[in-house]
Amino acid sequence: MIELLARRLIRDHDHVNDPAVRRAYGVLCGCAGIALNLLLFAGKCLAGLISGSIAITADAFNNLSDAGASVVTLLGFKLAAQRPDRGHPFGHGRMEYVSGLVVSMVILLMGVELAKTSVEKILEPQPVEFSPLVAVILAVSIAVKLYMSHYNRAIGRKIGSAAMAATAADSLSDSLATTAVLLSTLAGHFWNVNIDGWCGAAVACFILWAGVKAAKETIDPLLGQPPSPEFVSQIQEIVLRHREITGIHDLMVHDYGPGRLYVSLHAEVPASGDILALHDVVDSAERELASELGCLATIHMDPVVSDDGLTAETRERVAAIVRLIDPGITIHDFRMVPGPTHTNVIFDAVVPYGCPLSDQEVARRVQEGVRALDGNYFAVVEVEKSYV
Repeated sequence: MIELLARRLIRDHDHVNDPAVRRAYGVLCGCAGIALNLLLFAGKCLAGLISGSIAITADAFNNLSDAGASVVTLLGFKLAAQRPDRGHPFGHGRMEYVSGLVVSMVILLMGVELAKTSVEKILEPQPVEFSPLVAVILAVSIAVKLYMSHYNRAIGRKIGSAAMAATAADSLSDSLATTAVLLSTLAGHFWNVNIDGWCGAAVACFILWAGVKAAKETIDPLLGQPPSPEFVSQIQEIVLRHREITGIHDLMVHDYGPGRLYVSLHAEVPASGDILALHDVVDSAERELASELGCLATIHMDPVVSDDGLTAETRERVAAIVRLIDPGITIHDFRMVPGPTHTNVIFDAVVPYGCPLSDQEVARRVQEGVRALDGNYFAVVEVEKSYV
C-alpha cells in the first residue's frame, strides 16, 4: 500500500538521493503511522473494556505513544529538510537522527514499563476474560504492526533513514508484545494457565534489546562513524579511474544527515607533471564524485616523486620496517630532502586502531629503523589514524 501511494503521490519517487523525495517518503510513512496507531488504540481500548484486561488497555496506550513517536519522526523529517542558514551552514539533516534517537528512547521506556508491569503480574497474577472479538482485535493488531514494521524497514533501507529503522524496530516489538497478550489470554481461557506476566517479561527483554539497537543506529552517525567499505570502494574507483592520480589517502567522510555527505581526500600525483593539467584532473574527479555519489568533495593534490629510483627503493624499505612494528601500519606522503649533514626522510604513518603501541612509541621505533638503514637518514614521521 505504501509503495502504491508513493508512486501516486511522490514525484520522482525513485530518486531517493533527492532531499525532497526523502522528505516526502518520511511524511508519507509518518502520516500512515499516526493513522494506523490511532486506529489500533481505539480497537484495543474497546477490547480492554470488553475483557477487563489491564494488559490490553496498557497495550492500547502503547499504540497511542507510538502515534506520538510517528509525530516525532514526521517532525524530524520536516526539520531535517530545512535549508542551511547562517547558524547551520551544513543544513539540518542530523535532526532526522535526533528524531530516531527520541523514538528509540520511547522504545526503551516502553520496555522498562512493560518489565515492571510483568513483574507485578508474576507476583500477583490476575485473571483475564476472553471473547472472540478480543482475540480478533488482537490478531488484527499483530498483523497491522508487522505490516508497519515491514514497510518502515523497507522504506528506511531505500532512503537510508535511521529514524525509520528505529520505527520499524518499535513496530516489531509492539507486535511481539501484543502476541504475548494474545497468547496469555488464550492460555488462560483454554488451559486455565496464567502466563501473562512471564510472556510480558520475555517480550520486555526483547523490546529493551531492540531499543538499545535502535539507539546505537542513531547515536553512531551523530557521534561520527566511518563510511561503509562499499562507499569507500566507490570513492576509490571514481578517483583512481584518472590515470594521472596514482593513489589516495587521508580520506574523510563527514555525515551531516542523509544526502548531506562531505568528502575530503589527498590524491597522489606525479611531482613532475603539469600542475595546471593535474589541477584540472582533480577538479574533474570532484565533479564526478558529486554527480555519481551525491556528495560534496574536496581533493588535495599531493606531489609524489615517481621517477627517482633511490626514493622509490627507500620507500619500499621503510614500508617493510613499519610492517615489522605492526603489520597494519601503512605510509604515505613519502619524500626525501637531502642536506649537508643528513637526509630527512619525511612521511606519514597510519597506525590502525587497536595497536598496542602509543603513537610516540611507534614514532621512536620508526626513527630507529630508518636510522639503521643508513646512518645519514633521519625520519621525520607524523603518526596518524585512519578515518575509514
